Amino acid sequence: MMHPRPSPIAASLYTLRDLNADVIVMHGPHGCCFRTGRLLESDGVRVVTTAMAENDFILGAGEKLQETLQEAYDTFNPKLMGIVGTCASMIIGEDLKEPIENLGLDCVILPVESHGGFGEGDNTEGAIAVLNAAVEYGVIPQEEADRQNEMLRLATHVEKTRGMAQGKYIKPNFGESKEKVARIIVKAIKEGKNVAFVLNAKKETSYLFADILNCDFSSLVDGAESNKDIENLHFITNLDENIGLPRIRQHVVNISKELNETGIDIECITGGLDEYPITPRKAEEYLKEIKPDLVIVAGVPHALYVEELDCETVAVTDGPRLVQPLNELGYSHVITELDAHSKTLGVDEIVDSDFGMMIRSVIEWEMQEN
Repeated sequence: MMHPRPSPIAASLYTLRDLNADVIVMHGPHGCCFRTGRLLESDGVRVVTTAMAENDFILGAGEKLQETLQEAYDTFNPKLMGIVGTCASMIIGEDLKEPIENLGLDCVILPVESHGGFGEGDNTEGAIAVLNAAVEYGVIPQEEADRQNEMLRLATHVEKTRGMAQGKYIKPNFGESKEKVARIIVKAIKEGKNVAFVLNAKKETSYLFADILNCDFSSLVDGAESNKDIENLHFITNLDENIGLPRIRQHVVNISKELNETGIDIECITGGLDEYPITPRKAEEYLKEIKPDLVIVAGVPHALYVEELDCETVAVTDGPRLVQPLNELGYSHVITELDAHSKTLGVDEIVDSDFGMMIRSVIEWEMQEN
């Protein structure tokens, strides 16, 4: 593996967040997964640590965990808590369940035995550990955990076969000029070409990638008052509000409402936000029906079989190391949106993307020129 990859610990934290956990206790040194823990505070999750020290690696830190759980419960009055193991606590075999049983607190506490290494698991193993604990403690049904686990397995496969986890070193690349690609899109719509936007996003990053769809192109077409009036403009999204963990479903509700209010008519819903490894199959079928001249895929574009499309294509990704693989897959143009995760934590409405703002600027320049 030539690149640092997301940690199973971080995946555990994010999955507990998606279950709407109120508090997460990191059982490890105070610096473990520091950035992720701080970022999750923006999403309303309180992340605390047992701050294991050198002596705890020898003598154990069960008492520290029990004390931290009690203090977190007294301070935040949570309904759902999670305990996430780390490299330090897991390698010495700390028991995460015993403190839960000893305290008998009036809330659900999920013990998650996850650590950042010392094994061969992918980062998704951290999410799977949370899902298994959620089933054991009655938070979600087994059927939902099975579905989630399958999506995680497929997501890993996409990254290892079509993304940046293929094993070779990939130099970061920020893609083409956003202005150049925005002008290509605006010109195509103005000339009446068949243009399709495909949102294939995951989790909270959908708030940023949806902004690329959320542009008003009506001023480019005579007689159009909104995007709904543009016959050759198509919107395809993975925004099924009936699929996913609680927080994920709410993201879909929020985004769909806003897109509808701004005149976006979604012609094809391919699935849920957590189904991004498979939703491109339905998108591909629909694209073959409408035969577009230009397709823009935002979010996880490498999951779509662009090599099967016979048209000009644009990929919008949040990974500089995905630019090269996306070019190799066959995308005509690739651009990047930086800091998608940090820009979308703690939000409940679509946020401005760099590319979306550039498209709107180009539309305005076109109107001024005419």
